[in-house]
Amino acid sequence: MTAGGRGPFRVAVIGSGPAGFYVAEHLLSREGFDVTVDMFERLPTPFGLVRFGVAPDHEKIKNVTRTFEKKTASNPGYRFFGNVDVGIDVTLDDLRRHYHAVCFASGAQTDRQMGIPGEDLARSHPATEFVAWYNGHPDFRDCQFDLSVERVAVVGVGNVAVDVARILCRTPEELASTDIADYALEALTRSNVKEVHMLGRRGPAQAAFTNPEVRELGQMPGANVTVLPAEAQLDPLSREAVETADDRSLRKKLEIIESFTTGTLDPSKPRNLTIRFLVSPTELIGDTTGGVCGMTLVKNELYQTGNGSLRPRATERTEQLPVDLVFRSVGYHGLPISGLPFDERSGVVPNDHGRVMDGDTHLTGLYVSGWIKRGPTGVIGTNKPDALETVACIVADAETGVMLQPESPDRDAVTRMLAEKEHSFVSYEDWKLLDKLECDRGAGQNRPRVKFTTVAEALEALKAAAGPS
Repeated sequence: MTAGGRGPFRVAVIGSGPAGFYVAEHLLSREGFDVTVDMFERLPTPFGLVRFGVAPDHEKIKNVTRTFEKKTASNPGYRFFGNVDVGIDVTLDDLRRHYHAVCFASGAQTDRQMGIPGEDLARSHPATEFVAWYNGHPDFRDCQFDLSVERVAVVGVGNVAVDVARILCRTPEELASTDIADYALEALTRSNVKEVHMLGRRGPAQAAFTNPEVRELGQMPGANVTVLPAEAQLDPLSREAVETADDRSLRKKLEIIESFTTGTLDPSKPRNLTIRFLVSPTELIGDTTGGVCGMTLVKNELYQTGNGSLRPRATERTEQLPVDLVFRSVGYHGLPISGLPFDERSGVVPNDHGRVMDGDTHLTGLYVSGWIKRGPTGVIGTNKPDALETVACIVADAETGVMLQPESPDRDAVTRMLAEKEHSFVSYEDWKLLDKLECDRGAGQNRPRVKFTTVAEALEALKAAAGPS
């Protein structure tokens, strides 16, 4: 179908991470649906959390970008507008003038806080900032992390927490073969960290990390990994839940965790990683300079809620843990999008299966996908069925004529608009050139790539590569 017989249905997708690419893929592969997709990204580079969230020592996971290239970016109905910040360079009203539908797939860009005293002390940071810093995100490249200290706590036991702990424990030689940002490689090479404590508020059966992630911790050549035997044991409620679930993957996870309770520490390994369960920080303690020097931990116990889930609650037992650097990894939270309703508590745009809702009313032509739709849950692949659900709504609405009525839906109108605003954008062809330049920079160092880590640096590299105009 076409947009009322007047040419292709035009969709703008805001955000170029997995959620955005899966929306574009599902739209462009839809049988009998004549559609074009323009993807807007505020940075010059695509792929969002694949580029800036996946750990540098997990290069294979980043290969999903090849699928995005093959299935979506190579489609003639797709265009990329990098270095265009929707809400600043282009407004929602601008998009309404050129598209029949607009889908926001902008993710959850900030972290949740622990809400405890001392959280704002020096050397207390969101894990999200550390991850973005070592991955070369332009917004975070100037962050400072004091790696001269010896003792670090990572609050959380999800995959992000595992990534942070693992990067802190990697040897310089291991990191030197990745695409980690140069400045981060230099800082981590000089790191004085010797102890890392990863803290989970629930038990091992409820740990959010995946089996491959936790197994990898035990294979690091430069760090011992230990779990306290008492904390590896399941409480009666967890044991019953595990037996009832009969989940082979969960049982394997518990076996891996149990394996970390035995064996002696290898003194030749320069670092020790301790994974804790059923503990929560209740306060960060400061030194005379205003920096973290320790934390108070409370021992938790699990109880069963009315819906059958197991939740932690504090006991009266506490302990002091001496640490000098803290990374909290207790969840992400979305940020409001100009022109859209927003649920501050859940950090998502209110929606019905992807349709943006203002109360009980669907805001015609506006959709969401990914974390800004469902909250920060799942892995990269979780975005695929999520995007399919949103696309099904877009197509159904298009078929019934529930769409925006753009004044200028022709494809060239968008480039004319940007030209009138005197705003240059990065096309997908430009990105492919940037990609080649980064890979060429890495080739001489036996690395996958050396990233451009500022917007100005990337744009200057493109300009230089293009030669005299």
